[in-house]
Amino acid sequence: MGVRPWTAAMFLLPALVLLGALVVYPIGFSVYRSLFDAAGSGFVGMDNYGELFSDERIRTALKNNVIWVVVAPAVSTALGLIFAVLTERVRWGTAFKLVVFMPMAISMLAAGIIFRLVYDQDPERGVANAVWVSIHDTFAEPAPYPGARPPLRSDLKASGGGAFTGRTALRPGGPAGLPLVGVKPPDIRGARPAVAAEPRPGQITGTAWLDFSRGGGGRRNVLDKGEKALAGLKVEAVKDGRVLASATTAADGTYSLPADKATGARLRLPASNFALAYNGVDWLGPTLVTPSIIGSYVWMWAGFAMVLIAAGLAGMPRELLEAARVDGASEWQVFRRVTVPLLAPVLVVVLVTLMINVLKIFDLVYIIAPGSSIKDANVLALQLYQSSFGTDVNEGLGSAIAVFLLLLVLPVMYVNLRRIRKERRR
Repeated sequence: MGVRPWTAAMFLLPALVLLGALVVYPIGFSVYRSLFDAAGSGFVGMDNYGELFSDERIRTALKNNVIWVVVAPAVSTALGLIFAVLTERVRWGTAFKLVVFMPMAISMLAAGIIFRLVYDQDPERGVANAVWVSIHDTFAEPAPYPGARPPLRSDLKASGGGAFTGRTALRPGGPAGLPLVGVKPPDIRGARPAVAAEPRPGQITGTAWLDFSRGGGGRRNVLDKGEKALAGLKVEAVKDGRVLASATTAADGTYSLPADKATGARLRLPASNFALAYNGVDWLGPTLVTPSIIGSYVWMWAGFAMVLIAAGLAGMPRELLEAARVDGASEWQVFRRVTVPLLAPVLVVVLVTLMINVLKIFDLVYIIAPGSSIKDANVLALQLYQSSFGTDVNEGLGSAIAVFLLLLVLPVMYVNLRRIRKERRR
């Protein structure tokens, strides 16, 4: 400060006043308020801090914060490192970095709204489930008539698990009809009119059709003219729990079973004919809501990590990399033994920055998590908001959560300050 300390004090005074008003006073008042009850009139000492570890909601929030701190910074940094290293050798690397970094220009509010739609359960709205359902349906054939069922007073009855079994035993000569209702219009679009099966020697024949006539007037459990055929329906002959024969209905709805095997058995339509369409994963359900929200955070912050790591790569001495390659090191060995150790200071900066950031994560959880899963996705910052301004207001508990959150951030800040001091000494 030299010989003019008062001059320095006058210059520092505005900053100190702002710092005291905006930082020191709120921290001090939060500590003071955390020692009182919800009304602020009764001194409770450390009771609010004890409730931090006895309240189930806060324990869930603390557990989720641990998951956030461990997973989100590590995944974001790892992806940023991979992107930065791989884009160094491609001509369009700058364009790729621009695309990856673009989510940083979006606010947390907008990103939350985007991913609330991405994770929508309906595959026609949610991109994640649209992709997942497409992959699933590629390897698993969907049911031909989901939700269909026999009409009232039909020979078919429910036999458990979604299957339907006939009441009477099969016999040669008499066609075994399979009327169904509840078929969705898209499932019979382009279907041909059903044809009554003709008796055939040595065969048990029948027809499966939609028992519905446009304009009304049709007879129940009777194949009327113009009623649609149900093609692709699997039909089984079962006896004593064993499948003796099976067939699939043709385009006109007809099928046939060998009489020597099916006689005396009962007709069954397996549940695979009627299983509801696969609607994907419940991304925002109690089990996956936290990993899903972390995924949206990584989408936003991987670009931030990539830019910082790319800056570190730009300043790395290239002769060390070339020397390792000349000595016979593979690219993986160069990356693991040379690149990563040289980038260690930058990686620490990115990790510490993201750890501080996720400790106070609020926006994404508040917007993305639906009401049914909000308690499973809870984090400390969200619980702080709910305790201080929610329906069950307890500002004493909210202040205790704020102080506790500050104590969690302090070790990370201390590590960051030590790193900055070491760099200044070099």
